[in-house]
Amino acid sequence: MTSVLLLIDLQRSVFAPPDPVPDAAGLREAVAALLAGARASGTRVIHVRHNDPRQAGCVPGSHGWHLEHAAREDEPVVDKRRADAFEETGLAGLLPAGVTVTVAGVASGLCVRATVLSALRRGHPVRLVRGAHADWDGEVPAALTRRAVERELSAAGARLVPLAQAVVPVREALSSRPRRR
Repeated sequence: MTSVLLLIDLQRSVFAPPDPVPDAAGLREAVAALLAGARASGTRVIHVRHNDPRQAGCVPGSHGWHLEHAAREDEPVVDKRRADAFEETGLAGLLPAGVTVTVAGVASGLCVRATVLSALRRGHPVRLVRGAHADWDGEVPAALTRRAVERELSAAGARLVPLAQAVVPVREALSSRPRRR
């Protein structure tokens, strides 16, 4: 295994009222493309889900807590309670040493940032996909937060990749698989 697609906190509450991220439809589409490419190429997919009984969209078992893109049987779901998906979870045990981690998810300024920095500290090359991570508008508009996080993570060693480069084209993935006779 040379790479893993890590989807961080892409739960239904991120995409639906009352408080979806800006351009929720664009994020959903970008993640769907990443997921389709990863699955078609045989790239391992790991889903991370935030659990917080004090946060409406993250209450375990609630509608908003469920993943927007359902995990397949062979795709682990890591439940977390902290911003860093490695902290107090089994995520580190799912990632072989040195495997490249391609990251998409929310929130850019919190969970994505913390998890990318943790993966880098653990020696993993990290690819952060532009257009496939998001944040909410707050005191700082989401777009500015996203750009600032990209600059910080790039300076820390993460490689920023456009969606088109991150997605393994399904046609290419399927054509490289051995044919059955």
